Amino acid sequence: MRIGELAKRTAVSERSLRYYEKQGLLHAERTPGGHRDYPEAAVDRVVHIQELFAAGLCSTKIYQLLPCMRDKDGGPSETATPWLADELVRERERIDRQVAELLRARGVLDEVISAASAGGR
Repeated sequence: MRIGELAKRTAVSERSLRYYEKQGLLHAERTPGGHRDYPEAAVDRVVHIQELFAAGLCSTKIYQLLPCMRDKDGGPSETATPWLADELVRERERIDRQVAELLRARGVLDEVISAASAGGR
């Protein structure tokens, strides 16, 4: 499929798809006319890339992780390694710290909202 169709099917901009390709996260064949031609599996691959970016992983980590994921269901492949598992545990711990920081910030906001609501009555 052409880049425009992949962009439409994944709700990802063509610019992002070109970036993913430049980072080695996504691969396309080229037509004789030089156009990108993506396989059907690229749809699943782009969804996984988006999910991993949304989880806060950088493109370098995603590049390391993608070969260890199956495109169709996102499950682990036989190429997953203990080193990668350790790396991903560290990423999960980083995300857990961010969640804790956000919960603390929300608690402060809740206190301010409560005080402001009570003071205005």
